[in-house]
Amino acid sequence: MAASPVVTSRQREQEVRGVRTEVVCTAFSNSVFVVVTQYGKMGTLVYVDPDTVGDKPLVHVCAKHLVAFVSQEAGNKPVLLAMALKDKTMEGIQALREVIRSCQVW
Repeated sequence: MAASPVVTSRQREQEVRGVRTEVVCTAFSNSVFVVVTQYGKMGTLVYVDPDTVGDKPLVHVCAKHLVAFVSQEAGNKPVLLAMALKDKTMEGIQALREVIRSCQVW
């Protein structure tokens, strides 16, 4: 019998609004880690817990928008997002959301 992997991960590279973008999604037992980069590095780390409410800086608002569906589809698990973005427009964020969805591991 083959053992199940402890960590499940998927990655994808795609051009998003003219910018080469890499996405890696990794599912752990109690959380999800998502890396979205247009610079080839991890950038800002943002931890989004669906149960936490409070004032959020703009980077948290963008992160919440990007990963809200990940948390919901993964059974409301917390999400750690690393993002380094050139394109921070609403259109860019929406396109990134679809690339993240294509790397679904939850």
